[in-house]
Amino acid sequence: MTVHFIGAGPGAPDLLTLRGRDLITASPVCLYAGSLVPEEILAHCPAHARVVNTAPLALDQIIEEIQRAHAEGLDVVRLHSGDLSVWSAMGEQIRRLEQLQIPYSITPGVPSFAAAAASLGKELTLPGIAQSVVLTRTQGRASAMPENETLAHFARTQATLAIHLSIHNLSHVVEELKPFYGDDCPAAIVWRASWPDERIVRGTLATLEQAVGSTLTRTALILVGKALATNDFQESRLYAVGYDRRFRPQSADSPFADEDGHD
Repeated sequence: MTVHFIGAGPGAPDLLTLRGRDLITASPVCLYAGSLVPEEILAHCPAHARVVNTAPLALDQIIEEIQRAHAEGLDVVRLHSGDLSVWSAMGEQIRRLEQLQIPYSITPGVPSFAAAAASLGKELTLPGIAQSVVLTRTQGRASAMPENETLAHFARTQATLAIHLSIHNLSHVVEELKPFYGDDCPAAIVWRASWPDERIVRGTLATLEQAVGSTLTRTALILVGKALATNDFQESRLYAVGYDRRFRPQSADSPFADEDGHD
């Protein structure tokens, strides 16, 4: 028996990984975060699977469901939205499973920031503009922020910021970032990225609040950085003519060329 933690992706059912789909089809028990995981993904469950929406459950109740399956020798899929590596509450579940000596596996999913970038049609790291993406959030009721993880701290890097779980704090976000990025810094909000009812608001730090109003709540990602709205950037050396690289050695003397002059 194994508990398979699966990142179900940002919303579009076809952004579920093949590995995730195959584990779902093979597992007789499915625990899913019903507030964010689309029901279409549950169609992959076996016909007689025990399917439990964990949205109204406390952690102890979720673990009880897993223990019940463990006693019956039944594999469990545990579906969370997006990717499991950030803000999934997987860590506290794994800690319980390790204490109970219940085996588990982890299957990553498409993260929401990647889906949002795709919807915007943007690469978040452009040569000479930004080469880092900071995934962060603001203070919320469920989790406190460490003292050194402030928006101002990250803003000093001028990296592209992907600010999660913070649409309710939009005014605070804008005011914190303006001194570092400037009023004219490109910004965007992607609400329910990849879902059929996805909405996108583009603007700058000076215009974003007015553009959004009070229409977008929850499941919205705030993106800030110069990479969101510029075509004035250097081309990378990766595909440049004359760039010596492992898969395209430029001469027989290249350290990447073998005796026949090929990689």
